[in-house]
Amino acid sequence: MRTRTTAATALVAASLLAALTACGGGNDEKPAGKGAASAPSEAEREAAREAAGLPPEPSATARYAFLEALDDIDERISKPGTDERTVDRGLNQCGSIKSFPDDRDKLVELTLDRFTIPTRLPDINNADTGGKILDAVHHHLCPDF
Repeated sequence: MRTRTTAATALVAASLLAALTACGGGNDEKPAGKGAASAPSEAEREAAREAAGLPPEPSATARYAFLEALDDIDERISKPGTDERTVDRGLNQCGSIKSFPDDRDKLVELTLDRFTIPTRLPDINNADTGGKILDAVHHHLCPDF
């Protein structure tokens, strides 16, 4: 089982980068008006996520547990260096869980496709694997769905 320190390291690095870019000189502000773009607030991002049927951004602990659960199923599901993409796929699967709460067969199929199991890992492309991945998504990323 591989260590998930890269996810934690990336999270810390992203936070530091965001903090550094927020600090700036006083004269490089962009004028407000046409064409000026501002980043959405945290509340706006959360409202957009909710409107899209996605859960709130998972904690570092939930991310780690989800990635570890995938490794327990098969370490090839989450390739090294793709933790963010893997978590994003899981969060998108949460939207499917919310949309089709009573259709497990459809959710298993969507899960296999979303995690590209049929094309990347045909030897584990089956309902058992899809169900395990689906359960990991549901348990760690969107337990309230």
